[in-house]
Amino acid sequence: MGSPSIFSLSGRKILVTGAAGHLGRALCEYFVSDGAIVFAVDLNEKGLASLKSELKPTEGSFFPFATDLSDKEQRAGLVEQLGALTESLDGAVFAAAFVGSSDLEGWAVDFADQSVSTWRKALELNLTAPFHLTQLMEPFLSRGDGPSIVNIGSIYGAIGPDWSLYQGLDMSNPAAYATSKGGLIQLTRWLASTLAPGIRVNMVSPGGISRGQEATFVERYSHKTPLARMATEHDIVGQVVYLLSGAASYVTGQDIMIDGGITAI
Repeated sequence: MGSPSIFSLSGRKILVTGAAGHLGRALCEYFVSDGAIVFAVDLNEKGLASLKSELKPTEGSFFPFATDLSDKEQRAGLVEQLGALTESLDGAVFAAAFVGSSDLEGWAVDFADQSVSTWRKALELNLTAPFHLTQLMEPFLSRGDGPSIVNIGSIYGAIGPDWSLYQGLDMSNPAAYATSKGGLIQLTRWLASTLAPGIRVNMVSPGGISRGQEATFVERYSHKTPLARMATEHDIVGQVVYLLSGAASYVTGQDIMIDGGITAI
């Protein structure tokens, strides 16, 4: 018999927010297939039901929670529900966020039209929720086995947008998105230092992920990127698995750019 993989998540209890979204679904699919116990959180109750149906998990390996993570009380309620199922967590992935394509008023529009109320909503979900959930779940994680938190960021938390990519297209890059992801980088470092040595905290920052964008944008973005293509969800999954696993036991406070090299030039 060979040695167990240092990347294995088998038997590990992992919470995933934004579980019904593009990346969240891909993460849950991998985690369940690798034998993890998944606590899947999303506002989209139908999306969670669809995900569970597609995954066909074994009994006791997948627990959905329909929760509005932009609501402080619902975040507290989620953790209370979690406590009825488990005393510990081995990992948490915070993927829930308003993204550039989210359908919000005053969001993916010209700077002059971006609204303060939507800015606040974005910061609440994208930045405050990971802070508050980490605070609430610290006791669970502290009882876990090599516990690890992975925040999902973006290259736009570290660099400004290249507006030539969007010229003439019905697409944009909201200020609140970039700002919330930039704040998440520093929150990751702060938490890594504060929760050490017991809990590791890292972040992955994807570049543009292919999700049916207009062909002109895909062509422009791919031309700008050294690896000459946009990312897929599965390009991101492997790095998250690494950070959750024993293979990254000496890694904390890091932000891994998964961007095809676009921030290297």
